Amino acid sequence: MTATALAAKVGLTVAPCHRRLRELEQSGVIRGYKADVDPAAVGLGFEAIVFVTLRQVDRSTMEIFENRVAENPNIIEAQRLFGSPDYLLKIIAADLPAYQRFYDTELTSLPGVERLTSTLVMKNLKSNAGPPV
Repeated sequence: MTATALAAKVGLTVAPCHRRLRELEQSGVIRGYKADVDPAAVGLGFEAIVFVTLRQVDRSTMEIFENRVAENPNIIEAQRLFGSPDYLLKIIAADLPAYQRFYDTELTSLPGVERLTSTLVMKNLKSNAGPPV
C-alpha cells in the first residue's frame, strides 16, 4: 500500500502519515518490507511442516542447529518450542520427490537431530498475516 493510500485509509494527510511510518520503522515496530511471493508461481508449491526433536538440548547443539536452519533457503519458517518437540520447521520444495531429497540430504544432516516428523500441507488457509493491529 502506498503512503497516500494508507493516509487516506487512516484519515491523515500524506506528510504526517509518512512521518509516523518513519517513526515506526526507526523504533523497530516495523521491521521491514517484503514482497509476498506465491511459492507455487516460482516452482515451490510443495510444503511440509517438520517437527524436530534433538538428542540433547545444550547451548552448543542448539546454536549450531539454529544457525544451519537460518542459512537454509528452503526452510522458510522456524520456531523453537517449549516441551516436545523442540522445533517446528516449515519447508518448501518443488514437489514430493524434491522434498524427499531435501529431507534425506539436508534435514537428516542437521546437528543433534534425534527425530524428524513430517506433516504435509494440504492447503494454506492463511499465511504471513502478521500481528493484529
